[in-house]
Amino acid sequence: MEPIIETQKLSHIYSAGTPFQHAALVDVDFCAYPGEYLGIIGHTGSGKSTLIQHLNGLLKPTSGRVLVEGKDIWESKEATRRARFQVGLVFQYPEYQLFEETVYKDIAFGPKNMGLDEGEIDRRVREAAQFVGLKDETLEASPFELSGGQKRRVAIAGVIAMEPAVLILDEPTAGLDPVGVERILGNIRDYHKAKNATIIIVSHSMEEMARTADRLVVIDEGRIPFEGAPGEVFSHVDQLEGMGLGVPRMTRVLHLLREKGIDINDSAYTVEQAKTAVLAALQKGGNV
Repeated sequence: MEPIIETQKLSHIYSAGTPFQHAALVDVDFCAYPGEYLGIIGHTGSGKSTLIQHLNGLLKPTSGRVLVEGKDIWESKEATRRARFQVGLVFQYPEYQLFEETVYKDIAFGPKNMGLDEGEIDRRVREAAQFVGLKDETLEASPFELSGGQKRRVAIAGVIAMEPAVLILDEPTAGLDPVGVERILGNIRDYHKAKNATIIIVSHSMEEMARTADRLVVIDEGRIPFEGAPGEVFSHVDQLEGMGLGVPRMTRVLHLLREKGIDINDSAYTVEQAKTAVLAALQKGGNV
């Protein structure tokens, strides 16, 4: 399967040629596939946000290429514009970017910029609102009268309404309580399932990534040291912690048991997987 989005030897230098020069990305080869649910993890300042801002042309590479459906997004102005509709980006705390008089107008802003007719705009607004759990009566309310969680869902709906092939979300659950976290993650899962869109989520929460992502990409100091299925990535416990990242609690417990000499699979990252690992160790005669 060909990637829907990829970077080839992507590098980005901030403040090039000044005393403040900083290489945020260094020769990064990254890809995501159609219909994939991908997680990007890394500590603050690792290059995560810089990477995703290249994926829809908000930042231009210092060197290297960004391809969407095999086409360089910087080959022409039209290619760059097209990429920004194909790849939707929801920033961290997107509720601070709401500005229209009503929820409806805020969600409709993107589709209007695409030049769609009123009927198509209305369909997209209402469908996007449904995906994020907003009721019809909320559409005529001011976005500034809503709760923090509702504002977050309005902002996400505004990107969903453009029906991007790739939806990127930067820390979409940041600052939300547990109920709000589950609602947002549920909304994203519903959209992923219904549209088979490629989802890319940036998150510091290893628990969230363990529960939702098909594959993880780790970024550290502007490079990708390793990537793979969650179990494979979380097996690098010491390396992840050396980068300032944690691992899911279940992985940490099993890793500690293994360090104490117990023959147990420490790549599990959910409660059910941990249960299976413990039972397997007991059957082998381990003293767990």
